[in-house]
Amino acid sequence: MELTQKSPTATQQCPSTSAGYCGRISGDPLNATLHNPVFRLGIRAHDIGQFPAKVLARMVSDKGLDCVQLALGKAIEGLDLKPGLITTALAAEIGGAFATHDVRIEVLGCYINPIHPDLTVRKSLLGLFKEHLRHAREFGCNIVALESGSLNADYSPHPGNSGEAAFLELLESVRELVAEAECCGVCVGIEAVTHHVLSTPERMRRLLDEIPSPHLQVVFDPVNLLSLENWVAQREILQRSFDLFGDRIGVVHAKDFRIGQGRLLVCPAGTGLLDFRLILSWLARHKPGIAMLLEEVAPEHIASCASHLEYSKYLSIS
Repeated sequence: MELTQKSPTATQQCPSTSAGYCGRISGDPLNATLHNPVFRLGIRAHDIGQFPAKVLARMVSDKGLDCVQLALGKAIEGLDLKPGLITTALAAEIGGAFATHDVRIEVLGCYINPIHPDLTVRKSLLGLFKEHLRHAREFGCNIVALESGSLNADYSPHPGNSGEAAFLELLESVRELVAEAECCGVCVGIEAVTHHVLSTPERMRRLLDEIPSPHLQVVFDPVNLLSLENWVAQREILQRSFDLFGDRIGVVHAKDFRIGQGRLLVCPAGTGLLDFRLILSWLARHKPGIAMLLEEVAPEHIASCASHLEYSKYLSIS
């Protein structure tokens, strides 16, 4: 689906580039190294599938991708992720497998519920996240990511998620995790979602103000801030996000959306209504070389997604 939103002003401010990223998509004209790449293209590793680390790393590399978000329990075959499982040896083995194929583990995904209603379970989940932080550098990684959670244990929407009490519970948990990250020399990456505690750009900014540490970064997924009710205002929401917390964006998730069946439907990047032109123009000016990680895309569609995200296509839109 073609983009319907246009922004000539944003385009005029963008650097002149021949493509959108400096990836290695086999047989694709985007293979050339760029002087000013807008982003490095990657993927959630489990979207490729679940395999032994060496096999998965090779498969990601063969797709021409530069980096991954790695959720250990979802992506690594035979790994029953639980507290105490991650060791220096395991982290070095998995990290080494990806490094051998020149694929960076950009993010470790540890998507716990930081405000789980059972305090005993919450403590265990926070402990698991801290294990990821302590071993992140052995994976060759700098960011461990999570979402802001829900008052429902299963992450489903709860009417109290937008309230003050839920925010303060999240603040307590994230402070604890960031303190650990500071000790480990790595970062916590927090991701907003419309029906979770961090549901708007303003609530994200408040969390960052309350925890003004460079060890707290944003995993920016634009579609996560959109809904059936607000998607028509996406340009305003995107711009508010950039204005309020653009300086703290550490990595970007790339998926798209359509409207159908009375709801917002997720689809592969570049095939829906998301204003990638605005996003790419902002990244080009403020975050050149950042990692953009594909989501919700089948392995056979990676090359077409890369083509959809070719920056010069957006420059050519009048």
